[in-house]
Amino acid sequence: MATTETYTPRLKQKFQDEITSQLKEKFEYSSVMQVPRLVKIAVNKGIGDAVADKKLVDVGVEELTLITGQKAVPTIAKKSVSNFKLREFMPIGAKVTLRGSRMYEFLDRLMSVALPRVRDFRGINDKGFDGRGNYTLGVKEQIIFPEISIDKVNRISGMDITFVTTANTDEEAYELLKAFGMPFANRNAS
Repeated sequence: MATTETYTPRLKQKFQDEITSQLKEKFEYSSVMQVPRLVKIAVNKGIGDAVADKKLVDVGVEELTLITGQKAVPTIAKKSVSNFKLREFMPIGAKVTLRGSRMYEFLDRLMSVALPRVRDFRGINDKGFDGRGNYTLGVKEQIIFPEISIDKVNRISGMDITFVTTANTDEEAYELLKAFGMPFANRNAS
């Protein structure tokens, strides 16, 4: 009988071994279950020019699938807007929701490979918290991800990456993401 080893992502292991005890001590939780944790990462890409060219949605879905390692789905318009020539149920973007191991792998690649490739990178803004412990980060160019071949890109586009946590406050979520290694810009330097 062969023993099967299960693979645990590096950041998940770090969360279990270091971050939980670190945050429990800092915020003085009575139980380890109170420690905030990352629930999911949602990657969303709006494609405004998709109104004129339907193939752009397919390209966006393909790029998000390459970047995240999970099949992306097209998003559709909820209502018609005549000024934008937008009809209800028209595909206008792409999205992916990552959980579990894929979520930790994506977070690892984002922090260690993609963000350092941003031009003039000095850390990410810490103002993207929503008041409920979730953080949203805007990326201006999809070419910072090494999975995207620059030669095949015909249009530079950005995306929103939302980190959903179980934290009750923005401060708890900030400390959680900082403990994972999220490169926040210096809070005092603003």
